[in-house]
Amino acid sequence: MQQTEEVMFATEAQMDDYNDQLPEIASEKYLIFSSDGLMYGIKAEQVNDIITDYAITYLPRVPGYVRGVINLRGQIVPMVDIRLRLGKMPQDNFCGIVVNVDGNNVGILVDMVEQMVDVPLDAILPIPTSSGQAMVSGMCTLPDGNTMLELDCEQLLHD
Repeated sequence: MQQTEEVMFATEAQMDDYNDQLPEIASEKYLIFSSDGLMYGIKAEQVNDIITDYAITYLPRVPGYVRGVINLRGQIVPMVDIRLRLGKMPQDNFCGIVVNVDGNNVGILVDMVEQMVDVPLDAILPIPTSSGQAMVSGMCTLPDGNTMLELDCEQLLHD
């Protein structure tokens, strides 16, 4: 008695049906940047621009972490140095991320913009409220093994 091997080939329509039956994992895109050796993430929907060529105009009587303002295509945008905001030493080499905070554009000076990644929503764990990290609302491990701290942009301008 001879056994025969059956080989099954799926049509494209059958594969589409199979893929439609798979549960979708809810995820959100995050822009990852580094500052003082830590990786932070901002929801991509909040990011308006990434800028590298700008001139900051100093403003008196603003909090120390506000480096000044820039003129971005006719709009005045305050620039927050994330290092100073987090109590770290400032750095001269940085780029800017312009984000929408409560309907207003705010620039964040960071060390380096790293990448855009999809992060599963259930992978982001809350930060304990007693940790003193008011500007960090969650954290997760990225696919490359690095830890991302989720930056709460609404807290940037609040003391």
